[in-house]
Amino acid sequence: MTRVFGDPVDVLLGGDGRPVRFVWRGRRHTVRRVLEHWVTTRDWWHEQDPAVEAGGEREFWRVEATPDREIGVYELRHDTAAGTWRLSRVWD
Repeated sequence: MTRVFGDPVDVLLGGDGRPVRFVWRGRRHTVRRVLEHWVTTRDWWHEQDPAVEAGGEREFWRVEATPDREIGVYELRHDTAAGTWRLSRVWD
């Protein structure tokens, strides 16, 4: 089951530019592995939500991560123009 969020997260990147850790709702999650990575360059999200500024790229990282012993799958979204990170989805 997928849950959709949009919560801001603090992300720590490794030397290769991949997320290695993120903090969500005060809990630190360690990335175990990257499952997928993609970049969207079209402004399709602007067409869907006019409140979102046009331009820029959105970079997505689907990662396997754990705050404790339980591993989950998380989708992180980086808005390159604004420099912000959000947690988009969580898989149970």
